[in-house]
Amino acid sequence: MTTVLVFLDHPGASLAKGERELLSLAGSLGDVAVALADDAEQTYLDGVGSYGVQECYRPDTDVSEVLVAGKAAFLAEAARSAAADVVLLGNSYEAKEIAARAGIRLEAGVVTDVVSLDSDLVATKADFAGSYTVGCRVTTARAILTVKPNSFDAVQAGTPQAPREIRVPVGAVTPAARITGRVDKPVSGRPDLTEARVIVAGGRGVDGDFGPLEDLADALGGAVGASRAATDAGWIEHSAQVGQTGKTVAPQLYVSVGISGAVQQRAGMQTSKVIVAINKDSDSPIFEIADFGIVGDLFSVLPQATEEIRKRGL
Repeated sequence: MTTVLVFLDHPGASLAKGERELLSLAGSLGDVAVALADDAEQTYLDGVGSYGVQECYRPDTDVSEVLVAGKAAFLAEAARSAAADVVLLGNSYEAKEIAARAGIRLEAGVVTDVVSLDSDLVATKADFAGSYTVGCRVTTARAILTVKPNSFDAVQAGTPQAPREIRVPVGAVTPAARITGRVDKPVSGRPDLTEARVIVAGGRGVDGDFGPLEDLADALGGAVGASRAATDAGWIEHSAQVGQTGKTVAPQLYVSVGISGAVQQRAGMQTSKVIVAINKDSDSPIFEIADFGIVGDLFSVLPQATEEIRKRGL
């Protein structure tokens, strides 16, 4: 039987959507254990156990103050202790770095940006800025995979119950850099950009006014994203950037507003299930990959769309 270890890094009071997807995917592959880097509330641990997880590996020391080095060392030791055949992580920049470092320690193959996975562990991912879809399979005994949110369905949880805790000794990690402080991101009430099922993203064409985009996103229960041009202009925080140098997303619906669709931007959203493009320029490259396109003024189109959505109660 395949043993799957799921790495969870930022527990809150309850499991996030992306974490539920990872646990569901793991359950479809074999027996599931969890490697938990930080302390967690009891409700969170009960939620982990509700997905059939019997064992939760925890570090015997604080590994969160030395950037990713301590977490990678802990994950490698947890994978050895669990005799894991497959290790699953999220797809954030930090998760990819942890996967790479753990892969070196374990001499394991690493595949990032996974959007589908078959029973033989052949992973599908996009490469070269989304220009190609490729199938990858590691040639080592152990596979480490980082999985894009919204790529797998989260199954219904079972009865809440806390898994058995196993402490894993982590050797001393000499940090090249140390965290000296943290600043909490303001709470917007919208879903996290990388986990959102709907994203409304704006570019240079919004001319600094994200109000209509925020209204549409709120009507759809979605998140607000942006191109690099918009974040560099200071119109929205850099954490909202989608693209090759920003975040990679794969929502069910991606609404591109006033974005030309250069390859750098497309690399971050091209795997979205449905893409709707709104742009005044009918020759914008974004229309090449859009499922639906609207040539028009966003300040006219978006308010009408938002009003209609709210009227229908969608």
